Amino acid sequence: MRGIVSDIRRWQGRGEKLAVATVVATRRSAPRPVGAKLGVSEGGELAGSVSGGCVENEVYGAAREVIAGGAGRLLTYGISDDMALEVGLPCGGEIDVFVDVPDEAVLERLLQVVERGDRAVHFTVLEDGSELLVLENGEAVGGGPAELAGHAHELMRAKRSQIVELEGRMVFADVVGPPPLLLVFGAVDTAEALCKAANMIGWRTVVADARGKFATRERIPSAGELIVGWPDDVFTQVAPDHDTAVVVLTHEEKFDAPALAAALASEAFYVGALGSRRAQERRRERLLETGVPESELERVYGPSGLDVGAQSPEETALSILGEILAVRAGRAGGHLKEAGGRIHAEVS
Repeated sequence: MRGIVSDIRRWQGRGEKLAVATVVATRRSAPRPVGAKLGVSEGGELAGSVSGGCVENEVYGAAREVIAGGAGRLLTYGISDDMALEVGLPCGGEIDVFVDVPDEAVLERLLQVVERGDRAVHFTVLEDGSELLVLENGEAVGGGPAELAGHAHELMRAKRSQIVELEGRMVFADVVGPPPLLLVFGAVDTAEALCKAANMIGWRTVVADARGKFATRERIPSAGELIVGWPDDVFTQVAPDHDTAVVVLTHEEKFDAPALAAALASEAFYVGALGSRRAQERRRERLLETGVPESELERVYGPSGLDVGAQSPEETALSILGEILAVRAGRAGGHLKEAGGRIHAEVS
């Protein structure tokens, strides 16, 4: 939804009706992930994509019919190998797309959620199009089955949009939230390279350092936010959650030990630390001495990064970010040709 909010706002400003098509399920190598959206305005404008181009025209036609008063509908498209090649895929796939005119009250609150960076789950009953939006704070909007609200918290934690079954009815649960956060402690050259790479995939970035002369815009221009402060203050201010990755790049005990201890006390899904294996062992001993449980230390990815032979700060940043992505997706990070199952991870 984030990618088409501005277009929807523009259409609303003109008083136009609109329909939204959403990918609710995929099989084989689909062009776009579950949750991908195509918005269609009453005036005929399009925003977003559900297939990279190969079935957009048919979805557009269905959306126009729905805007004209037709019922919402679930469409299934088998994407042939020839069509798949046109959008850069090695093989075809199959997608299910739900097309409907959204409930006005639900849509307005959903747009606000996206604009503010809040978390929510947007439930749509595929049988009749009824909707229920459930925010992280428990607020619920819409006429969909109230019992869906009980599933929202678990779905937010899973970070994966999916179809769920409720009393024999198929319901699409679209998980909405801000982009993941990368919190880097240590305003060094690798921090700048990490922020550049994370920006390319749409993540939020924060770089913190207790040394004011290091944490400057001249040194780290790509950071979304720069914080000058000691680890305890930084983690109080940022409050890492379950969709935060923390990377510690400092090499001084007075910085890295408190930063790692604070990261391990948070819900961060990834905690990484740069440094040699010998440095990791010394750091581990210091953390144990400060009372960090040994079981928690197993959460630390150190030395941080995938084994790709990285040397430069830029290569190191790609190695670290690759490991972060693998951990978030529950993958091992090895060679795809040796992996089983689907290539594309099912995370939002």
